[in-house]
Amino acid sequence: MQEKAFWPGFRLESVRTPPTMAKLEGKSALITGGNSGIGLAAARLLIAEGAQVAITGRNAETLGRAAASLGPAAVAIRSDVTDAGEREQMFAEVKRRFGALDVLFANAGLSAATPLGQTEVATFEKQVQLNFTSVFFTVQGALPLLRDGAAIVLISSLTSKIGAPAYSAYAGSKAAVRTMAQCLAAELSPRGIRVNVVTPGYTRTPLWERTRTPQQIAAVDARLPNIVPLERWGEAEEVARAVLFLASSDSSYIQGAEIVVDGGVSGLPAGTRAFRG
Repeated sequence: MQEKAFWPGFRLESVRTPPTMAKLEGKSALITGGNSGIGLAAARLLIAEGAQVAITGRNAETLGRAAASLGPAAVAIRSDVTDAGEREQMFAEVKRRFGALDVLFANAGLSAATPLGQTEVATFEKQVQLNFTSVFFTVQGALPLLRDGAAIVLISSLTSKIGAPAYSAYAGSKAAVRTMAQCLAAELSPRGIRVNVVTPGYTRTPLWERTRTPQQIAAVDARLPNIVPLERWGEAEEVARAVLFLASSDSSYIQGAEIVVDGGVSGLPAGTRAFRG
């Protein structure tokens, strides 16, 4: 093959297409909040690419159904990641089953309105604890199990970028995750452990049905084509594909970064129908 110069001092001697193989063959992953929505969609993709995956959730019934749908490569661990004792038991079970981890997707989260003048301290703190504090301690708890070169994926939200009224706790906690990811990435770089963030936009998941009324969802359905440049909802699998990318060696030189999967909402406000004339 003829050598091709890209820049002075560099020569590409050959280009070879590697044999087709699963991206995560022989790898082990833990997905918190893996019993529905984006977490479950990510578990399906990781398993399809060869990984064995432990999924966690607080609801034993939905967790069991999710594990059954995923097949023998999935392990279900009922756990509340906001509880220190349950986190400890979760990691003990992961160690017993897998020995070590190559991928951690800290996905468990909660969204609820916290309007000014109507919000109790406990309601606000519950979201901060689950969406932010428990993410840190999930990473910390996983650290002894994570192999050098492992991948950590955290999840933020479009809500943290657009100033959504009445969602201060959710938006603030999800914005904090992005900043924390950069700190963790800097701290874990000497071990080659990568820490990156996926930020979904309007994504069709069970979380919407649990946290919004039918009237609120209908209102979003009606205005979505006007506020999303791609003019539609995102699907959980579309977000999960970004998680798979960051979990695999396809992203081996990506560190402390954020992938936004929002149909263009945050980056292309002038691409919506309102600006098209």
